[in-house]
Amino acid sequence: MPADPAAADPPLPAAVLEQAAEWLLRLHDDDSTNTRDACAQWCAEHPDHARAWQRAQRLQALVAQVPSGWALPVLGRSRSGAGSRRAAIKRIGLWLTLVPAGWAGWQLAMPVAPGQRERTAVGQRRLRILPDGSTVHLDTDTRLQVQFDPLQRQLQLVRGQILVETAPDPQSPARPFQVLTAHGQIRALGTRFNVRLDDQRTHLSLYAGSLEIHAGTSDAWRLHAGEQAWFDAAGAHAVDALDDSASAWVEGMLVADARPLAEVVAALARHRRGVLRCDPQVALLPVSGAFPLDDSERSLALLEATYPVRVQRSPGGWWVLVAAR
Repeated sequence: MPADPAAADPPLPAAVLEQAAEWLLRLHDDDSTNTRDACAQWCAEHPDHARAWQRAQRLQALVAQVPSGWALPVLGRSRSGAGSRRAAIKRIGLWLTLVPAGWAGWQLAMPVAPGQRERTAVGQRRLRILPDGSTVHLDTDTRLQVQFDPLQRQLQLVRGQILVETAPDPQSPARPFQVLTAHGQIRALGTRFNVRLDDQRTHLSLYAGSLEIHAGTSDAWRLHAGEQAWFDAAGAHAVDALDDSASAWVEGMLVADARPLAEVVAALARHRRGVLRCDPQVALLPVSGAFPLDDSERSLALLEATYPVRVQRSPGGWWVLVAAR
């Protein structure tokens, strides 16, 4: 049996990965003997430093395999100011967490071509790099259309859920960055935000920057960092304080704080094949906790052990009902 890459290369602290990212940028700007010697000294200070630098070199080699237009957003922004440099370090640090799986891990973060359709299967999540250096996480069972041209940067969410972190546009003047759904148009103004689509509404969670929303015939309105909202095609909307756990799906977790059981079950159902439903008798039961999305059987066992419910399964396990105990 082949070795598990994750076991062979265990996780590294985020701070160490960001330090490796900083050295990668330093050497990109100044590949002198003094800089290389200083980097070697840092690598020798701790085994984690050496492992992090191996990942950075692997990333650098992988970037060299793609056209320079794609590589530029990864390593080419280091001279544009302290704020942009810090953002670049954080972004590279994120990519370094993907490198341990080698080439397969890089495929999870390969650039997206303009006009490309992206989709994930049930139970699958994916990270993509957009043509301007922005990143987009796709949740399970998600469909996304990417349209970048000289006048616009546009994503059309057809199904599912995405988490977007925008990057400064390398073109001048900067093109607007927009996300379209069946219910309206979202314009990102330097942001990190989550968009979830259901049949009746679009749901937004905003972690940084601001969003401008156009829906129906109502006037445009704005969402600010620390807020979440929903809107529909008629222009109706409601704004509330941000639930920080809304993006936990990126890490493979569902975090609930007194959330109705029906909503928890529906979220788990999106990540598994077959039918998973909640009995209306217990639909409003408040549930709190953290549940792994990639192991819904374990999550169901946690619900059954913690709350007055029982999990009923049909022969073969295709049909599952969470009912009152």
